[in-house]
Amino acid sequence: MTTELKKTPLYQNYVDNGAKIVEFGGWAMPVQFTSIKEEHNAVRYEIGLFDVSHMGEIEITGNEAFNFVQYILSNDAKNLTDTKAMYTALCNEEGGIIDDLVTYKLAENHFLLIVNAANTDKDFNWISKQSSNFDVNVNNSSNIYGQLAIQGPKARHLVNEHTDVDVSDMSMFEFKQDVKFFDKNIILSQSGYTGEDGFEIYCKSEDTVDIWNQLLEYDVVPCGLGARDTLRLEAGLPLHGQDLTESITPYEGGIAFAAKPLIEEEFIGKSVLKDQKENGSTKRTVGLEIIGKGIARTGYEVFDLEGNHIGEVTSGTQSPSSGKSIALAIINRDAFEMGKEVLIQVRKRQVKAKIVKKNQITK
Repeated sequence: MTTELKKTPLYQNYVDNGAKIVEFGGWAMPVQFTSIKEEHNAVRYEIGLFDVSHMGEIEITGNEAFNFVQYILSNDAKNLTDTKAMYTALCNEEGGIIDDLVTYKLAENHFLLIVNAANTDKDFNWISKQSSNFDVNVNNSSNIYGQLAIQGPKARHLVNEHTDVDVSDMSMFEFKQDVKFFDKNIILSQSGYTGEDGFEIYCKSEDTVDIWNQLLEYDVVPCGLGARDTLRLEAGLPLHGQDLTESITPYEGGIAFAAKPLIEEEFIGKSVLKDQKENGSTKRTVGLEIIGKGIARTGYEVFDLEGNHIGEVTSGTQSPSSGKSIALAIINRDAFEMGKEVLIQVRKRQVKAKIVKKNQITK
């Protein structure tokens, strides 16, 4: 018996516009509307629009909400304000990443966690389990919210024309509440998953279609998961389930900035992360550029030129911006050297690659 896929408020819009729809994290989502390259380039040079309403929203409220958020997340919740969000990780006791997420402080005792779609139920259950010793309420509010991401170098100007606030100077992870956007009430966050300027729009679920349709009246290109993946990979941004997992820590997964194990407060996984910060982790995430022919895919093994196994590819694609085959890989830390050549096992042959910066955006 197959489980019916979940649908965002925009599902019928996908169907009506002939989008190619695939299963993603239990959701029916568009992989592309026209072509991945066209949508990718729209975001790199103009404006693209993504439906990300499949993402999960978990709200934490109560007298000890701050203490609880500090306890379950790897970053320092003291850096949160009612206008500044934070990227962080939900870790297990071994420091492994249950999920990576963005946290918003909506009020003194009210926090909103934006979690990955495939992990929403798992995260909610984990967080609820940890809350038993805290005076807090944990609610899965995912059905209440719609979420859109408008991304690209021209996005800021368009958003500024249709809001009742000035967004021209908003910086990364700055957000504004109770914003009017096309006459709808939204939370507006300067954030995204593309490596470009842009905003994420949190609205009422029932307002999602109207905002989407009004944005598409302008020179805005609807984009699917395919472009979202190539854009984030060019920017060196990790994907949970591939580049980040429950057996990979923030120091191993390349998001060390999201871990603050030297703070005074205790949090889940702190002891492991503190040791890795002070003594180094045994693995690290690197960018790869394939020199030979072939595309590196998730799970492909990585070897040094002497034939020693040093790691594996976690994500790989052909970059629409550069035309090069690029990847992220997790390798033994002592095998790392910028510019070093390595070998990737692509089916029955080995293809040469070199270690490069993770952010490989080119225009």
